[in-house]
Amino acid sequence: MHAFVRPLVLAALMAGVGSLHAQALNAPVPQNVAQLSASGSVEVVQDLLAITLSATREGADATVVQTQLKTALDAALAEARKQAVPGQLDVRTGSFSLYPRYSREGKISNWVGSAELVLEGRDFSRISATAGRIQTMAVSQTQFSLSREQRERVEGEAQAQAITRFKARAGEIARGFGFTGFSLREVAVNSNDQGAFPRPRMMAMEAKGMAADAPVPVEAGRSTVQVTVSGSIQMR
Repeated sequence: MHAFVRPLVLAALMAGVGSLHAQALNAPVPQNVAQLSASGSVEVVQDLLAITLSATREGADATVVQTQLKTALDAALAEARKQAVPGQLDVRTGSFSLYPRYSREGKISNWVGSAELVLEGRDFSRISATAGRIQTMAVSQTQFSLSREQRERVEGEAQAQAITRFKARAGEIARGFGFTGFSLREVAVNSNDQGAFPRPRMMAMEAKGMAADAPVPVEAGRSTVQVTVSGSIQMR
């Protein structure tokens, strides 16, 4: 009996698949459908600053190099924490690396290590002044960006622009083809911001011709937040 059940089940499954395939082939092709997209953008001053300080040490003994880096980092952390205010100046450590250098003979000739400390927040004056007070590490990079709150606010404005433009263009396209209106078939919303680029700085404070404890000069740039609405409409 089982020998007959399996072929019958298989035949039923094949028939079902064939029926679905036939329905797909016979389904009406969408008519009077248009694809389009529209964008909205808002330019805003960047309100978040991150300054990265770093220290590099080199020596024949890995333990000594590691200890030197830890000492430099601990001193920098102690100074930075004095000025820390949540949201205005947050302090965190960055990368900490230690690796060997080899001679031509393939033997370890010395060890090189580096450590990073990151100061970030909305209070640019506090951050730049604190970076200038740190003596054991030097500024290696500054980066401006948008805070989450600023980005969400600006994205809302850009999205409203994009939706308005999408609807206006959809109406124009529909009327251009002789239709009186349209309905949405599918829609997608994407956003991005431009302008958050890191700015490398000279490693030595002396190279900038500044006093060792002088605030690091910073100036925020601008970011453009763009939202794109794309999709298809059914003209009617």
